[in-house]
Amino acid sequence: MSGLILLPICLPIIAGIIMLISSAASKWRKAPDLNAEGLKKLHIMAILVLAASAVVAVVLAWSGDVSFTLFYLMKDIPIYFHVDDIGRIFITVISIIWVVICIYSFVYMKHEGEERRFFGFYLVVYGVLAALVFSGNLVTMYLFYEMMTLTSMPLVLHNGSREAIMAALKYLFYSMCGAYLGLFGIFFLYKYCTSLTFTPGGTLDMALVSGNQGLLLASVFAMLIGFGVKAGMLPLHAWLPTAHPVAPSPASAALSGIIVKCGVLAVIRTVYYIVGADFIRGTWVQTAWMVLTLMTVFMGSMLAFREPVFKKRLAYSTVSQVSYILFGLSALSPTAMTGSLLHVVFHAFIKCTLFLTAGIFIFQCGKTRVEELVGIGKEMPKTLWCYTFASLALIGIPPTSGFISKWYLAQGALEANIGAFRWIGPVVLLISALLTAGYLLPVTMKGFFPGKDAAQTEWKKQEPPYLMLLPLVFLALMAVLLGVFPNPLIRYFSQIAATVL
Repeated sequence: MSGLILLPICLPIIAGIIMLISSAASKWRKAPDLNAEGLKKLHIMAILVLAASAVVAVVLAWSGDVSFTLFYLMKDIPIYFHVDDIGRIFITVISIIWVVICIYSFVYMKHEGEERRFFGFYLVVYGVLAALVFSGNLVTMYLFYEMMTLTSMPLVLHNGSREAIMAALKYLFYSMCGAYLGLFGIFFLYKYCTSLTFTPGGTLDMALVSGNQGLLLASVFAMLIGFGVKAGMLPLHAWLPTAHPVAPSPASAALSGIIVKCGVLAVIRTVYYIVGADFIRGTWVQTAWMVLTLMTVFMGSMLAFREPVFKKRLAYSTVSQVSYILFGLSALSPTAMTGSLLHVVFHAFIKCTLFLTAGIFIFQCGKTRVEELVGIGKEMPKTLWCYTFASLALIGIPPTSGFISKWYLAQGALEANIGAFRWIGPVVLLISALLTAGYLLPVTMKGFFPGKDAAQTEWKKQEPPYLMLLPLVFLALMAVLLGVFPNPLIRYFSQIAATVL
């Protein structure tokens, strides 16, 4: 039964490769693009493979502890998969959002073209993400972390323009540099840990560490910077606002809602499951980490506030919001960690809603800048209401989900023994929330109330097709309802925090 863990990994990867080979063969033969019937079959195959893989992954994850060793890379380093509490929640969120974005993409990708190639890579990335989440040790996680970068890069350069190619190369360069910093740290941890298998509380051998704390702290800090690249943390955050505007909106939603969280997952695994929180508590590493996260929170919000391109504004917002999560993790307190894990889930649904809304504005009327969205609520009231609810959740207005996670983050900071950061953290989070309102709510206000200059405009109803609107409604509802009924998640994440701390 343990071998079933390979099914949600291998099935989408194999199906995606078949699609990519089919696409390449058609181009080589100079065959015409798929007709309507061919596209329908492509969509059916994509959703069936993805849904089956997602169901197996989620059911397997929640059926109990599952472990499987694929082979040994070295004598004592296996390629090893294991389902644990963190993996369960990550694979559940990834599976739900990946299926929802896939349904939305059936219509949207007609606007972009090359659908076989897009869905091929989209399926492959899901399989790689499943392998990353189910990784049972640091080396296995690193291999699939690198593979995630390589397989998701084609989603960024999909349209083949010069801007897309340069953005994809920037994404690749930043991600590889970050991954190499992570690899540098792994070399040292291999020497000073009893095992690289993920274990709550860490696996450091303190007898070996004695006298080498400085070197090991530097190694851990390099890993935090390296894995922080994918999460958009200073100083290597610039790939996010470059990649998002040129990528198709479904790819932007996947990058912002899911891919950046894999950087967060790598940080969690390193700090809480290999090194142990006690090793870095009170050290310069914790201080520097908190400084970088709070600087990123503030800087990302300020840049989003000043940015006129809608998708780029949302990308800067992601830079800021994901560092909320990293700040909670850096506080090394149970309450703050609970808030971070809550924000991982809530931000995924919220930010996917916002990016899919941006995609609808592009698909329906070609509007990409904030000033072009004046009166958009008269044309797309349902779409803009979904955007509004997601915006309120991101700001942290009760009873939406964002309020719950930010409350726990602030409470966790106040409770933690982190000196002046006990109050600096909540102050920065509050300032960021005000800036978030400043860059999100004007779209709603001017969208529904365009003013006297637009009073004589004849508005056209341009709501998107239901295959685009229904996923948007579902994600917006989740952003609100998870805040109304948060207790199961709070209890679950509190148990995880208590276990690792």
